[in-house]
Amino acid sequence: MAQLRAFPSAVAIPVRDEEDQIGGCLAALLKQSEPPDHVVLLINNTTDRSAEVARETAAGSRTSVHIIERKLQGADANAGTARRLAMDLAAELVGKRGALLTTDADGRVPPNWVAANLAWLRGGHDAVCGMAAIDPADEAAIPAHLVADDAAETRYTELLDEIDSLIDPRPYDPWPRHTHRSGASIAIGAAVYRAVGGVPPVPHGEDRALIAALERRDGKIRHDPALEVVVSGRVVGRAEGGMAATIARRMLVQDRWADDRLEAPEAAMRRARLRVEARQTWAGNNGGDSLAAALGIAPEDLAAMMRGPWFGAAWAAIEAASPALRRQPIAMTELAEGAGRATRLLARLKSSLPRHAPQHAKVAEWMR
Repeated sequence: MAQLRAFPSAVAIPVRDEEDQIGGCLAALLKQSEPPDHVVLLINNTTDRSAEVARETAAGSRTSVHIIERKLQGADANAGTARRLAMDLAAELVGKRGALLTTDADGRVPPNWVAANLAWLRGGHDAVCGMAAIDPADEAAIPAHLVADDAAETRYTELLDEIDSLIDPRPYDPWPRHTHRSGASIAIGAAVYRAVGGVPPVPHGEDRALIAALERRDGKIRHDPALEVVVSGRVVGRAEGGMAATIARRMLVQDRWADDRLEAPEAAMRRARLRVEARQTWAGNNGGDSLAAALGIAPEDLAAMMRGPWFGAAWAAIEAASPALRRQPIAMTELAEGAGRATRLLARLKSSLPRHAPQHAKVAEWMR
């Protein structure tokens, strides 16, 4: 991926019926320590005063605020299309060597948000993912059991990710890191954005889909835990499948299953170890027959998956095809016990790994 040094920046935001939120969102962007060159507001299918509030907030700003009003029709009337249009318009403004950032209309970015994202991109990263945190005032109104469920799921996710970071470390995304891929905080180089085809054409989950597309091209993605954007904890959202819908659903009844990306800690360790072996095979450093057997994939099929120019695409194909990597769901009621097992495995893993030794070799040794 191309390394960017000096470039213009634009923040793209999809907006729908956000008259109560867009003023605060835009004000935070206009008070940045390194203000963006452009802010693009794609105000779509809106019946309130979002556009008027945005214009009032932007009055007198040195940043160019582009307020575009659209009526999305039929199957295009969704959050995914709105963010794609906003980011495409922003990409046109900054050119090939620019930087694109995106957040949500109910987000409040910290004062150094633009500067911190641009620093990662200038340093050679292709994209940066920040974290979304619910506004404390809104969280206080959410039932305690829901907050506890979220905390348990978050802790379990962190444990699995730390295990993964030790077994299969990425120098460009070291621990501590996180697993958020939220539209509340994403930055990406404009050239990279074009190379992956822009925001994928999905109705929702477009933020995760964009980062997944970059992963398939071996993009260098930093998940920075210091980048935290405050978002509302409302229960009536603007996008299908978003955070508000999850909160509203869980207020009525606890979800039976945790996030579908989660799995047993032993399975997470096995997944990371197999990824290390797959990367070595893709690079031509070892044969693939034993790996094919472990994955439950025919050797010739595995060989075909390995012929492409990007390991990320090969691994995505492997995960889709391998019965050994099929995730088994974790019940919400099993998270506490699973976290205990993950904690013990993590402690054992750390004790077995000299700080500067090749990590995956040691892991493979004691996992046999």
